[in-house]
Amino acid sequence: MPQGNLALINTSWFYGAPGEWESVWGAGGQWAAPAAGVAGVIVRASATDGVVLDGDPLDGEAIAYGKGADAPTKIEFADGKTGSIIVNEEGVFGLRVWDAQSDDILNFGGIDTYDFNPDWVVQGRFIPIEGGKAVGVAHLKDEGNAREKTIPGDIVFSHGGVEYTIAAFVEGRALMLVFSDATSGNETYSVGRFLLCAPAPDGSITLDFNWAFLPPCAFSYNFNCPIPPEQNRFPFKVEAGEKNVLAKNGQLLH
Repeated sequence: MPQGNLALINTSWFYGAPGEWESVWGAGGQWAAPAAGVAGVIVRASATDGVVLDGDPLDGEAIAYGKGADAPTKIEFADGKTGSIIVNEEGVFGLRVWDAQSDDILNFGGIDTYDFNPDWVVQGRFIPIEGGKAVGVAHLKDEGNAREKTIPGDIVFSHGGVEYTIAAFVEGRALMLVFSDATSGNETYSVGRFLLCAPAPDGSITLDFNWAFLPPCAFSYNFNCPIPPEQNRFPFKVEAGEKNVLAKNGQLLH
């Protein structure tokens, strides 16, 4: 995919003031933070820089808009790479650069998985929390600083006679569990894995770990993935779902 996980080669954030121009590796032109209230990034380029916005070569200055804008800008570069504008939880905008011929794509061999195991279709219960509850979540590249995310409730389930209370964050119309377990760093990706789930009207919830999947940072170092919060770090093995991203030689891609 032109902008799939394996294609991401750079993420650059613009913390400077508007007009503080920066070059971005993999992208043409120069880029700067927007003025307050603008949902995008300022870019300036000459015709020879090969920056194309919405199909038109840029020769001058323009705003490249992100997904939060009414019409996100389609960004292309002369060498076939593409770009997209994103914004983080602090309101800082960034440019992602994608390469459909990245080293990771060319070296991708597949995703290693466990065989389906019905023992890992786990039943639990969802306990709503009025107003939600803040949980601190660290990310790989945040130098240990935790960001607060709000969870709508606790999920409780039992394994091996022990009851566990875990946190899952709202992800679209579902909840996303970010977890690690005793396979992490050995049989499965070291940072952890993700699982989508949703409570039923009666409060029951099914955790089907056979659908556990790898986070984006397993495919590219340019993603900044969340680290499982402490209550989601299981002391037992979850031998279900995806394991690792493999290179063509069968070794780990990362």
